[in-house]
Amino acid sequence: MDILPFWAWLLFYVLVFIMLIADLKMFGKKGEHEVSIKEALKMTGIWIGVSLVFCAGIYFLYPVESHEKAMEFLAGYLIEKSLSMDNLFVFLMLFSFFGVDRKYQHEVLFWGIFGALVLRSIFIFAGAAMVEQFEWVLGLFGLFLLYTGSKMFSHSEEAESDPSQNIIVRLFKKFFPVTDQMHGEKFFIKEGTKRLATPLFITLLVIETTDVAFAVDSIPAVFSVSRDPFIVLTSNIFAILGLRALYFALAAVAKYFTYLKYGLGVILIFVGIKMLLAMNEYINAGAAWLGYDLHMPHIEIPTVWSLVFIFGTLILSMGLSYAISKPNKN
Repeated sequence: MDILPFWAWLLFYVLVFIMLIADLKMFGKKGEHEVSIKEALKMTGIWIGVSLVFCAGIYFLYPVESHEKAMEFLAGYLIEKSLSMDNLFVFLMLFSFFGVDRKYQHEVLFWGIFGALVLRSIFIFAGAAMVEQFEWVLGLFGLFLLYTGSKMFSHSEEAESDPSQNIIVRLFKKFFPVTDQMHGEKFFIKEGTKRLATPLFITLLVIETTDVAFAVDSIPAVFSVSRDPFIVLTSNIFAILGLRALYFALAAVAKYFTYLKYGLGVILIFVGIKMLLAMNEYINAGAAWLGYDLHMPHIEIPTVWSLVFIFGTLILSMGLSYAISKPNKN
């Protein structure tokens, strides 16, 4: 059910466009600009501040249950932000694999984030429509989150596949010639009459397709704290908008986040269980169809407690990672 009028959605996307332009002007200077840690931390703080201001706007201006909606936005934002941190370490690996210099990475990240905003919007609108028509889909989301959360504990870094063998990359190379030489910040170059894609564009292509896989985890997770499409969308997009700055801030301290993925696994399992507890009606009906009398009660975990658990788990996993990694520094 759409609570807000069309103009509110339009205004939000105009705001997002303005913020993207501001980010490009202030943070992603053209040319061979290498983003410093100080600059990255400053912009990360600004993006978090802008997100909190938007959350305050929901608290004071949202037409229904404004306090609850603000809590839902914060919980969704925190889920997406925490999952994005793990994703950024994958981006770090991709940049290293394709040999992209730090001074050119901001260009790839800008367009990668722009593409992610478009894809996430499509996925969220489709997901919201699906949930509205078939509420039981949330139960499948919950089971999927339990699966992906448990995978965080068994995932092996040694099992990483070759990014250059990405199916989209292979398909692209069949129809478009690619040079194996970097050409600064250019995605495409001309050699004679031929137009060639550079490794920088291939990196962008891999990042975009990788983000699709990330969205499969993060979007169902946000639906666990809110079924309002506007809250799901805005919390997701605000978390993504600050990723470019966060990447450069995290890249310098990546070795201190060894146990972050385990904390993210716990968060995914928690939101999966939260989702399933609220789907007791469908679970009981399924059990009855199989001949079992389950009588599972309906349990709704308040958003504020979800927020506390997610934030606490994130801080604990990061703190533990830092405490254990710090002695290895010397």
